[in-house]
Amino acid sequence: MTKEIKCVVVGDGAVGKTCALMTYSQNKFPDSYVPTIFENYTCDVPINEEIIRFSLWDTAGQEELKNIRVLSYDGADVIMMLYSTVSKTSLENVQTLWVPEVRSQTPKTPIILVGTKLDLKNDFNYSKEHAEEIISAKEGEEISKKIGAVGFIETSAKTTQNIKSAFDLALRTVLGEIKPKKKKGCILI
Repeated sequence: MTKEIKCVVVGDGAVGKTCALMTYSQNKFPDSYVPTIFENYTCDVPINEEIIRFSLWDTAGQEELKNIRVLSYDGADVIMMLYSTVSKTSLENVQTLWVPEVRSQTPKTPIILVGTKLDLKNDFNYSKEHAEEIISAKEGEEISKKIGAVGFIETSAKTTQNIKSAFDLALRTVLGEIKPKKKKGCILI
């Protein structure tokens, strides 16, 4: 019997969710931006002589589609929360919009924070013109810890940099190879 892992991908509109999913599952980068309402991708991934059916759920980032989006959280094994490394607003929304929404629907599902558009961040001319919007890896890592994510990675769907690693991180998390970080608490004596 094939084991299925459900991964729901969330984040603001135009942060690169569909591009990341298409690059990973179909080895192709989309030519143009097409807003997503709801889309599914499936990959069969061989792991330890077993085939894992990796079900990838692409969600709409627009607030007006929240009622449709929240339906996708049911049965999620892992959440990949995406932000653009060249958009401060998209990282702010991770804390103010995406974490609260995800936690209200699926409180214990592990989250992986994924920075996208690393190719733009690393482009000298682009980053010079948009310096105020650039997010450092350190900032991303700090937010990752703050929201209790089990992992953090920066990617580029356009160049494929770290795309496979990001989805492998999601798979390894669900398969128990990566344990959620426990929050430190007080011990009463």
